[in-house]
Amino acid sequence: MRAVLSIAGSDSSGGAGIQADIKTISAHRLFAETAITALTAQNTLGVTGVLEATPEFVRQQIDAVFDDIRPDAVKIGMVSSAAIIRAIAEGLRAHGAERVVVDPVMVATSGSRLMADDALGALKSELLPLASVVTPNIPEAEILAGRRIADEAGMVEAARAIAEACGSAVLVKGGHGTADANDVLVKPDGFELWLRSERIDTKDTHGTGCTLSSAIACGLAQGLPVEEAVRRAKRYVTGAIAHDLRMGRGNGPLNHMWEYGA
Repeated sequence: MRAVLSIAGSDSSGGAGIQADIKTISAHRLFAETAITALTAQNTLGVTGVLEATPEFVRQQIDAVFDDIRPDAVKIGMVSSAAIIRAIAEGLRAHGAERVVVDPVMVATSGSRLMADDALGALKSELLPLASVVTPNIPEAEILAGRRIADEAGMVEAARAIAEACGSAVLVKGGHGTADANDVLVKPDGFELWLRSERIDTKDTHGTGCTLSSAIACGLAQGLPVEEAVRRAKRYVTGAIAHDLRMGRGNGPLNHMWEYGA
């Protein structure tokens, strides 16, 4: 069985973060491993508390995983400080990690900020160069590329700027657009692929980014090329949103097991 390591924060409500990643990896019939970067007290309404793991303990978790059941792919989600980012990057380099997906989580679906000011530079210099795929949404892509995105052409330009800077494929997610949920995948060699879908009329999108990046990591772990891994992940997430669970009083969780009739 192929294994996928999620390096991310824990979501006490179960809809995002480590919990969403485990559900996604399990739904793809792969073995889920974790290195927890922070505990969060949160629900569908927002984040009320964050307790960071120490950088040393994050590194210990990564070492323990690689020393025994080596993952076939790695997904990185919530990393709240520069020190934790450096610990992750050092660990992944030391173990020669391959097929790394970085979801640059800066703000939760509820609007709560999840990354400290000093972490952005470390994210760009330490983690993004290790990535096979980077998956920013539009606001995150604007920050990483240092430019505003007003339309699809702007999404492509931002994706190209990020891809050139870090040398990895970049998927700019269009869910924050005004009329659709179109994403664009760009590679450093100029490859461009649009993944188009209609916006689903729901507020239950808690954990969408976590789920998509984990699904991409699953595809890479299974040996799929980047573009096919992204296509399959997009289909999976679209189904999980369409079959939402209607739980919680805010932005509810996806249905990660929708393909199994849950």
